Amino acid sequence: MITQPAFWVAWVLTIACILVAPLITPIWLLSILIILFSMTLFLIPGTKYAAISFIVIAVLYGVGWLPLFVLSSTLAIMVNGEGAYRSLAGSRYAFVGYIVAGIAGSFFVMYYLNHVVPLISLLGVIVAVLLKSALLNRADLPMVEGLGVAMTMYFFDELHFYPDTTVLLTAVIIGFSFGYLAHRIGAMDLSGLFSGALIGLILIVFTQNVAWFFIMLTFFILGSVATKYKYAYKVSLGSAQGHGGVRGYYNVFANGLVATAAAILFGITQHPMFIAMFLGSVATATADTVAGEIGMTGGRPYLITTWERVPAGTNGGISLIGEITGVASAIVILAVAFLLGVSTIPMAIIGVAAGFLGTNMDSLIGATLENEGLIGNAGTNLLATLFGGLFATVLFSLLGL
Repeated sequence: MITQPAFWVAWVLTIACILVAPLITPIWLLSILIILFSMTLFLIPGTKYAAISFIVIAVLYGVGWLPLFVLSSTLAIMVNGEGAYRSLAGSRYAFVGYIVAGIAGSFFVMYYLNHVVPLISLLGVIVAVLLKSALLNRADLPMVEGLGVAMTMYFFDELHFYPDTTVLLTAVIIGFSFGYLAHRIGAMDLSGLFSGALIGLILIVFTQNVAWFFIMLTFFILGSVATKYKYAYKVSLGSAQGHGGVRGYYNVFANGLVATAAAILFGITQHPMFIAMFLGSVATATADTVAGEIGMTGGRPYLITTWERVPAGTNGGISLIGEITGVASAIVILAVAFLLGVSTIPMAIIGVAAGFLGTNMDSLIGATLENEGLIGNAGTNLLATLFGGLFATVLFSLLGL
């Protein structure tokens, strides 16, 4: 573990590097300086993985693949955030300190370099705390954190999407409020809190419409209720959702990644087919979650590939009650979307169909790839929501709606 004095020496040197960065040309010269500095860090116990990430980021900057803003902002978020986290170590506010200090560092870089993109800075900080909360006990956390923040900021910076400040503030407040409340009621762990906030922010910012978030919130509520339904009985079967039904980042991303991508694509193109993709993927995630959680309480299901009776909770098992409740939950999702003005009637019908087919595709993948050990449950959910989203997109396009 890196000592406190060594960390603060590294912090001072990093901040000095950020300050002189705009003055150093050509850019490869700054890259070499950062690499030399990182090699020194590599020799300090506890900083090996941070040094590796700094070296990779510096090389990407030196060859012109990474802008100065992303390089400097990543360094500022990591050292400022880590400094605040260490100062509050053991406190319930340690992650709050990381967020505040990370935002302060990134915003300083943003104005110092006159590259005012608050959305990109906020996304970088959220990804940093998400990775830290998810991988807290891993030795290579600093490397994953640094590269994850840099790549996220680079991706969104390249989109050149600049939302209204009011919309951005609204998205931050709603996204974090949702994540915090879900965490407080025991529905999400810390990584789930930050990943939920990240997805909420992206949905609202890129669609400029909070209704998309409420549709996703409906999925979360239905899924949580279904998970808690006869939970003790599911525990006795050995098929209950782990950790008391508390969901982490892997659950959030497995069910929400396709919907998030659809929101980003809609924000950039404004093409309605991406609304269909969003609704199809959310309907699939909802139908699959509800069908699985309710279905396992209705007796022994049938394996979708052979139609043999299998124990409740078996991957690929389907039942009549599961199919009915799954379709019903998809109808609820599309009804909410219609009432909020996101979906039309034809699009709602497509979404329900996508939900029904998507949840059965989940069962098929579970009975084959997952039971063979080729992928895990999160991978199954991701592939199923991708199928549901693409099915809705293709059908919407073919019908010319």
